[in-house]
Amino acid sequence: MPATLLADVDALAPELIDHRRDFHMHPELGFEEVRTGDRVAELLAGYGLPVQRMAKTGVVAVLEGARPGRTLLVRADMDALPLHEVADPPYRSRHAGKMHACGHDAHMAILLAAARILTARRHEVAGTVKFVFQPAEEGPGGAKPMIEEGVMEGPRVDAALGFHVWNPLPVGTIGVRPGPVMANTDQFDLTIEGQGGHGAMPHLSVDAIAITGQVITALQTIVSRNVSPLESAVLTLGTIHGGDRHNIIARSVTLSGTVRTFSPSLREFMPRRIDELAGGISRGMGGTCRLDYHRTYPAVVNDPGMTELVRTAAAKVVGPEHVVEAEPSMGGEDMAYFLQEVPGCFFFIGTSNPEAGITHPHHHPEFDLDERALAIGTKVILQAILDYLAA
Repeated sequence: MPATLLADVDALAPELIDHRRDFHMHPELGFEEVRTGDRVAELLAGYGLPVQRMAKTGVVAVLEGARPGRTLLVRADMDALPLHEVADPPYRSRHAGKMHACGHDAHMAILLAAARILTARRHEVAGTVKFVFQPAEEGPGGAKPMIEEGVMEGPRVDAALGFHVWNPLPVGTIGVRPGPVMANTDQFDLTIEGQGGHGAMPHLSVDAIAITGQVITALQTIVSRNVSPLESAVLTLGTIHGGDRHNIIARSVTLSGTVRTFSPSLREFMPRRIDELAGGISRGMGGTCRLDYHRTYPAVVNDPGMTELVRTAAAKVVGPEHVVEAEPSMGGEDMAYFLQEVPGCFFFIGTSNPEAGITHPHHHPEFDLDERALAIGTKVILQAILDYLAA
């Protein structure tokens, strides 16, 4: 990367921080990113880029270089979480119960800076870059609607890049990994039905809570006893609701949970096994069970060639000693849909700083990040874009 371009990023560092903090103070949930989308579109248009709106609140800007070449899609997500921020930085969320606790505010700031710098240097660019600001990554998912509305066409996208600020990694490091990096994410609801009755006469009823206790215990054996130790899987129960009063035997209990896998065959196996166990136990104890299982995001799978491109680009920026092999995460990401369409890479930008107390995990009400990572991430994504288009 030319030294002048690096200097451009450093000069924009205050603006990067300002944009990130502005988005942080005004969080909006999935498909509600009205102010966010308007602000992103306003900035991109001000840089001189044509702007298109899609998937309700999504924003796309297309940079056409001075010479023909390949087309690269680069994506940032925009939505916040339904979480109340308990920390009190000067840029604290102004909307109670909503917070950028996953770093999407930083993603937008980074991609905006990259768009501004490349647009000012479009005469040096061969090919096309699509800057995609996607809604609803945290749910119900904005990538798929954008693809359905044609974001991969006009011109046809050849490859895709995405990134995530990452507090498991210290600031100044970049994490990359070929193959699966984030999991298939599914969710389910179990409804266990018994027969209610008086708490003093349990023999005249079927206790849905007693059945549920056995089901919970049995479900925890799926990963430990039905999944190969060489494969990864998670089954977590997140909610349980049942019963009406201390002396009434519960007629019905509902549970909800999530399943995370990498393997397609294991993804198919998990709901069958949940249904077998929960249904068998329920029937054996005189009740019934209904499983409602919903597949959400597929696994994020990085293309080896695109991963190597990002690894090389990151090494040019932070030095090879600061480029690490990222550990696969059982978290989910709908960047997966873009990577099902074209080869690509989803990588991680280190943001933690224990000395400054920046250690809280993502989705925590005190989540924050070391803002030095904004300029670092911008340099890496710019280097990766230029390397791809020049190849």
